[in-house]
Amino acid sequence: MTHPRTGSTSDGAAEVPDEPATAGEPQRDGGSGQRSAQDVAGDVVARVLARAGTALDAGATVHSSYDGQQFDIADRASLRRVGGLSTELQDVTEVEYRQLRLEKVVLVGIWGQGTVQDAEVSLAELSALAETAGSEVLDGMLQRRANPDPSTYLGSGKAVELATIVAATGADTVIIDGDLAPSQRRALEDIVKVKVIDRTALILDIFAQHAKSREGKAQVELAQLEYLLPRLRGWGESMSRQAGGRVAAGAGIGSRGPGETKMELDRRRIRTRMAKLRREIAAMAPSRETKRSSRRRNAIPSVAIAGYTNAGKSSLLNRLTGAGVMVENALFATLDPTVRRAETADGRVYTLTDTVGFVRSLPTQLVEAFRSTLEEVADADLVLHIVDASHPDPEGQITAVRQVLAGIPGAFDVPEVIVLNKADVADPDVIARLRSQEVHSIVISAHTGEGIDELLALVTDQLPRPGVSVDLVIPYDRGDLVSRVHEVGEIEAEEHTGAGTALRARVDEALARELAEAAVPGT
Repeated sequence: MTHPRTGSTSDGAAEVPDEPATAGEPQRDGGSGQRSAQDVAGDVVARVLARAGTALDAGATVHSSYDGQQFDIADRASLRRVGGLSTELQDVTEVEYRQLRLEKVVLVGIWGQGTVQDAEVSLAELSALAETAGSEVLDGMLQRRANPDPSTYLGSGKAVELATIVAATGADTVIIDGDLAPSQRRALEDIVKVKVIDRTALILDIFAQHAKSREGKAQVELAQLEYLLPRLRGWGESMSRQAGGRVAAGAGIGSRGPGETKMELDRRRIRTRMAKLRREIAAMAPSRETKRSSRRRNAIPSVAIAGYTNAGKSSLLNRLTGAGVMVENALFATLDPTVRRAETADGRVYTLTDTVGFVRSLPTQLVEAFRSTLEEVADADLVLHIVDASHPDPEGQITAVRQVLAGIPGAFDVPEVIVLNKADVADPDVIARLRSQEVHSIVISAHTGEGIDELLALVTDQLPRPGVSVDLVIPYDRGDLVSRVHEVGEIEAEEHTGAGTALRARVDEALARELAEAAVPGT
């Protein structure tokens, strides 16, 4: 691995104030108490590269007995790119079908606003995203500048330096920790001579790899096409505009185009495909809405598990319900929502929904495409906001999730409980700090089971309770109604009499009417 490249502002003399000391940092320059931006950026990149290659370690995921057989892990691993392979094979038997070599990437970030710790967290997350997508991180560059260059993002000088790094490392992809305008991407690719993608394209690629359900695949494809449409790029005359019918600027007879240029044709095809996908997603919505209506009609409360990616949402669902959904120490392991039945300590039935994880700067295309899925949060009676308490920046995770939820109508009106997960590996001081900041919070470990009983008691207390008291006798031939009272109501007393089952309970209004109609007269 080559030495990490760093950068500073164009004058090369940028200084930054002291940051909290971090292991491995060099001594400050002289006795001024200041360090150059280049030195600080160099330390950040060195620490990020030191952790590269660990995001998908086989031993990084530790499963509990509640996680089930985890057969999906093997299925996903069989499609993952692997190291040491080449797509230029002498013999097709050298590699299994669909195994591709790891892309070799160089990470690029700009440190503008915020502290150096913020820059490091963001670049480290980009490294983990790149590895999840199937890449090998070779090198990195972090530049200190207030705003990205409007033409090449980094500036022409740094872009040339990046091209040198790419050539020296043999990388085939550059990943930018930010959003690139189409013109910036084209200009940067012309300089570095390899593929350049931004953070949004990287996340979209991960979603495309991991989506399994028909609805999830359609949502991801729609998001990808929305991202691609303004970024179509043409080469040569095949994309040029057609000439006019009059002699103008040397054009005339024999210069008329075929009608629709290739780029226009591509755009029309993309728009046609997007319209079809929107119709398909809209056609899938009634099925999801029917299930929600059934739960509402039967007064079954719902709890949504939301949070940052890799915070432990699926692990918690498995711990509470034994759902056996896939658990992996990787970003965006879960894309398709899972709904499971659960029961409170006093016997009331409710549903638990595991939703897709969020991330900083989640692409707006994904938020729009996954709106029908994210509406599960808005329809819930309680949101368990899972936070990775062992993460370097848990406050940033909480803020990122709430920013996404703010874009979902009605989501902010749902009661929220902050669940600080991974207490078994988190710093107690960090947990204490988070609990002082979040009033409605609880500490758990989905892996060890610490705090799970307290969480279940909290859910039982927070879920809405039936509001109508009934005291009547239900005939034995209507045992279905008694069963529903057991599921969704609160039974205070139950006795089997000669006329039927005598119940004193609390239920919702709809069930109370059904019970009154079926009750033995005079009770």
